[in-house]
Amino acid sequence: MPSPRERWHSRTAFIMAAIGSAVGLGNVWRFPYVAYQSGGGAFLIPYFTALFTAGIPMLILEMGIGQRLQRGAPGAFAAIRPKLEWFGWWAAGLSAAIVIYYSTILAWSWVYLWHSLDVAWAGDVEGFYAREVLHKSAGPGELGAPVWPLVLGMALTWLSIYLILRRGVRNVSKVVMVTVPLPLVLLAVLLARGLTLPGSADGIRYYLTPDFAMLGDWRIWLRAYGQIFFSLSLASGVMIGYGSYLGRRAEITNSALITAFANCGTSFFAGFAVFSMLGYLAQVQGLPVPDVTDSGTGLAFVTYPMAIAKLPALQAAIGVVFFITLLTLGIDSAFALQEAFTTGLHDKWRLAPEKLARVFVLVAFPVSLIFTTRGGFYWFDIVDKWVCDFGLVAAGLGQSLIVGWLYDVRDFRAYLNGISEVRLGAWWVWALRVVTPAVLVVILVMNLKAEIEATYEGYPRWATSAGGWGTLVLFAVLGWFLWRARGRREAA
Repeated sequence: MPSPRERWHSRTAFIMAAIGSAVGLGNVWRFPYVAYQSGGGAFLIPYFTALFTAGIPMLILEMGIGQRLQRGAPGAFAAIRPKLEWFGWWAAGLSAAIVIYYSTILAWSWVYLWHSLDVAWAGDVEGFYAREVLHKSAGPGELGAPVWPLVLGMALTWLSIYLILRRGVRNVSKVVMVTVPLPLVLLAVLLARGLTLPGSADGIRYYLTPDFAMLGDWRIWLRAYGQIFFSLSLASGVMIGYGSYLGRRAEITNSALITAFANCGTSFFAGFAVFSMLGYLAQVQGLPVPDVTDSGTGLAFVTYPMAIAKLPALQAAIGVVFFITLLTLGIDSAFALQEAFTTGLHDKWRLAPEKLARVFVLVAFPVSLIFTTRGGFYWFDIVDKWVCDFGLVAAGLGQSLIVGWLYDVRDFRAYLNGISEVRLGAWWVWALRVVTPAVLVVILVMNLKAEIEATYEGYPRWATSAGGWGTLVLFAVLGWFLWRARGRREAA
């Protein structure tokens, strides 16, 4: 007989794990940059609009479908329609793809944490990032040798993931009690330091002051919806998998609301810490706040280190705090992404958590080493772009259409209302069936249009085809294989 399904220690443990998955590097790295790129305060209006019209409805859907069907994404979609198991594997496979390249950012963070001890980047911040950390080649066609400090950082990342996941969700329950609140404490330390710096008020003013004219730019609205999906770990099987480890009568709606508000509140709070530093850096450089940086990744690994290097005191201490913050934020999201995929394997073959964690790490770690090469940054950038802008958007679209139109969503709403502290109205069905699909179709079409008109970052077509479309096709084929494996196994 199969062993009983694992359970969270408590509702608190589940909520903390869900928050840990949602609150990640995107809150400190991606959200502040997207807000910065989108006019500061102007971005907050479409961001919170996206939260209420798409983020919260989809989060409730994913937690609820996992809890009701007691399966990860592949098994849950198979329960709706047997042939849709393939779609569930593809969505969960995107999680596997994300954690493989996402580990690169953690590897960079390990290297910076070491160099924070003497603020080694102080002389030439951009040069340090490109030459000393990445050893960046001229393009994706020049892969080059592995950069050994990054290999070590990657190894530490995967070892951490394995040690956390080898005992299953019960071990995760214990780990998140430390790794979720710790980044908030560290962010408070960074904010306290930032507010004492000259020019910090200018950065915060830019962050909070909306330029209403920018709300007419459709790109800001698309960025807001994209950020909500990325930040809440939607459409990747994470929350379905986490929800499947809840008891059959566990509360859902209020837990989803707590998770969503905690995630977005952390992003909003992190914005103060980052923009206070940007304001200080703008004053030091004699530039307007909007002209301080033009790089997304560079916000965490160039702009913020530059601000740290120019601090009048405590540079090393602030550097250590900042990169420990990135690591603690990132590791929660990393093991949640792996869990989304391995939950599907567990449901299908009843493999032990330790074996699943070991096999996944032994396969994923060697694959991730491509991102530690001299040309690895370019492949990281391409894969990240395609998985987030095309893969997750398409998975979210499929998920909303499947549950909204092929599943009895009104009966599902009645089920959730019967076990939850907050009742869902007809708006939830309308959001799933109409608003979310419409927004995701527009995002997908506009992303495709932009790629047809000009290749991303000027990369050669062969590189975007191999690293971008190739990654999506690879995991689609993997999903098909895992789906078909069931039939062969039963026939045997």
